Amino acid sequence: MATQKDVEASIPPYDREHSEHKEDLEVKSKLDDDLDLLPTTQPTAKPQEKKKLSAAVIIPIWIVLSSSVIIYNKYLFSVLDFQYPVFLTTFHLAFATVGTRVLQRTTNLLDGAKEVHLTREMFVRSILPIGVLFSGSLICSNVAYLSLSVSFIQMLKAFNPVAILLISFTFRLQDPSRRLIAIVFMISGGVALASYGELHFELFGFICQAFAVIFESCRLVLIEVLLKGLKMDPLVSLHYYAPVCASINALVIPFTEGLAPFRALYQLGPLVLITNAMVAFSLNVAAVFLISAGGGLVLTLAGVFKDILLITGSVIIFASPITPIQIIGYSIALGGLILFRTTSGKK
Repeated sequence: MATQKDVEASIPPYDREHSEHKEDLEVKSKLDDDLDLLPTTQPTAKPQEKKKLSAAVIIPIWIVLSSSVIIYNKYLFSVLDFQYPVFLTTFHLAFATVGTRVLQRTTNLLDGAKEVHLTREMFVRSILPIGVLFSGSLICSNVAYLSLSVSFIQMLKAFNPVAILLISFTFRLQDPSRRLIAIVFMISGGVALASYGELHFELFGFICQAFAVIFESCRLVLIEVLLKGLKMDPLVSLHYYAPVCASINALVIPFTEGLAPFRALYQLGPLVLITNAMVAFSLNVAAVFLISAGGGLVLTLAGVFKDILLITGSVIIFASPITPIQIIGYSIALGGLILFRTTSGKK
């Protein structure tokens, strides 16, 4: 939610000329899983002043924050019975809109925004459509948490790279190879097996998460096509996308949740809502240092380790059952995911 993916991934390989952009997008696709969180546009590790924390320090912090956001959101939906994902997403984005502007005036974390010359044409042609897709991804993903377990949703998110590859193949942004086709079948088979083994399968939640994957995959492909050569780290990207997405989501609330979330705020309390948004925003700050501190393989392995911990935590905290078939299926999907990250672009 917040703010993908979060930071890796979630890929977001074309010809040799565009290999650098592909690499950035792959890293993003995995980090933003999470994203169910907030947007990251082609992260860059160029600004030297941001390299202040070593990978050994920032990776555990990122793992804790990334897992905390998802578990905290699920806690709000399931335990505190605050079942208003669109409102929660909107609040996160509004908080991020204010937070990025405060950081811009008080720190050097958003110095990269000075290199982005945002014109009206760029906003309408690039920022707005990508923001619409991001809003759709956030809303669908968070709605899925109302009926699906955290562990099952994490398993379904392993399908993100497959969706991105299929879109790239369809629009001839990338040529299929035997290796990539084998990876597609490997991940797809693993996710299908994990879905088959889900004890509490809920069709509506599954469809919502499927749409979240489609929206997120389209978003990452559009980032590569529309913003080619324009590098933004997670905070700079958030600086531009948060107000757009917050506005879009605010227009959706009256038609989906109405006044109900505002009435429920009294019972929930402002402290819970604000701390929840702070954790989500902190994840995006951590993502800046994470991308600067680690290479693509390090980020991939960190993301895989985070997913395993998150699934384990879901089983312990929410008593979400997982079956041996799901473990086998998800292991196959993870194997395909790691193979994709480590061999993408190689013939």
